[in-house]
Amino acid sequence: MSYAVAPRHARHTSGPMRSIYLPRTADALALAMSTYGIPLLVLATTRSAALTGAAFALEWIPRLAAFGWAGSLVDRRGAAVVFHLASLGRALVLAAGAVLLHLHPTGTVAGATVMVLAATTGVLTEFSYIAAETAGAAAGRRAGPRAHRVQAVLLGIDQTAALAGPALAGMLLLTGPPSMLAVTTVLSLLAALLALRTPPSPVAPARAPKHQVSAGLLTGWRTIRSLPALGWLVTGLTLSNLASGLLQAAGPVIVVQHFGQSTTAVGLVWSAAAAATLLSVTLCRFALDRFSLWPVGAVCAALASLACLAAARAPDYRSYLVLVAVFMAGEGGMTVVLRTLRSRLIPPEKFGSTLSATILILLLPFPVAGLLTALTPPDALGHVITACAALQALGLLCAFTRLRTDPALCT
Repeated sequence: MSYAVAPRHARHTSGPMRSIYLPRTADALALAMSTYGIPLLVLATTRSAALTGAAFALEWIPRLAAFGWAGSLVDRRGAAVVFHLASLGRALVLAAGAVLLHLHPTGTVAGATVMVLAATTGVLTEFSYIAAETAGAAAGRRAGPRAHRVQAVLLGIDQTAALAGPALAGMLLLTGPPSMLAVTTVLSLLAALLALRTPPSPVAPARAPKHQVSAGLLTGWRTIRSLPALGWLVTGLTLSNLASGLLQAAGPVIVVQHFGQSTTAVGLVWSAAAAATLLSVTLCRFALDRFSLWPVGAVCAALASLACLAAARAPDYRSYLVLVAVFMAGEGGMTVVLRTLRSRLIPPEKFGSTLSATILILLLPFPVAGLLTALTPPDALGHVITACAALQALGLLCAFTRLRTDPALCT
């Protein structure tokens, strides 16, 4: 295991700006545009709520399947190599999709193209994300005592991309699907080129255990089961993510078909949600300085549950936008609680495997939400969201009631 050591002048003049921050910025913006833009693209191309939900599921199912393999490949080949190849592959796929949609803007070819884009971009995005996260962690270790500054910048990049990406994708769709795909292609290609400057990360031995991925996830699952506080919180957040995923999957249908707004309006919903989440995360950091984890988490859980129940019955677009933003702010606060709790409870020697298992569990509801959207008539989506919001409220109530006297959350 070794690090490539850059010249002293290069490390302190350019720092991680060109080697970490610029490729992360391009990739994060491409990730946000594809994650929120592909379902919009499907709706704009097919006009089908069912296919929009199916595309959301197709976008997430391969990502979950590739989750463990992405981490294993990054460990074996290095973050820079995987980052470059995944971003380059996504650029080629998006470019091909832009050409096909330019030649066949409607019909069977267009429908098949957007569905294939949903599946392939989901997988490639997962690989580039894991590689970018690994490169950021390596940059933090190289920064030594200033590691928190590197992580703060990376978090700011991700949140800024989450603010700008959905709105940009929605606006570009007004000029046509090929335009949105072309811009995302350029961003992906830029990320691939900038990834060549990314310093190499530690590489595992060439002959890793054959079943390392599954064994790591199994270890993580056992660790979660051995920590009741972590298990209950993950359970509550998993049910909350089902409601969140349904709002994301059904969002294009609700905003465009039910409220009669444009695709830009869909992007603005999630840009406002990202801004609310960033504000919530900031406030929770100050709140946690004065209070324990339980009251902060309980308040955020109540806020998210009430906002989701109200969003299911929102009378107009403006109230829907505000309620979704409040809901995501509550989820953001609970995420801060989860991150703090797992850093306290998970043994360091099992942190990586437990983190992977935790993220995998939390992401499982997203393809389920896509399938629910695909199988539900557009007029009945409000009822399904209400049911999921009630399930979320019940799950969070049980979780935080059980955790009320747990020392891990009350200290």
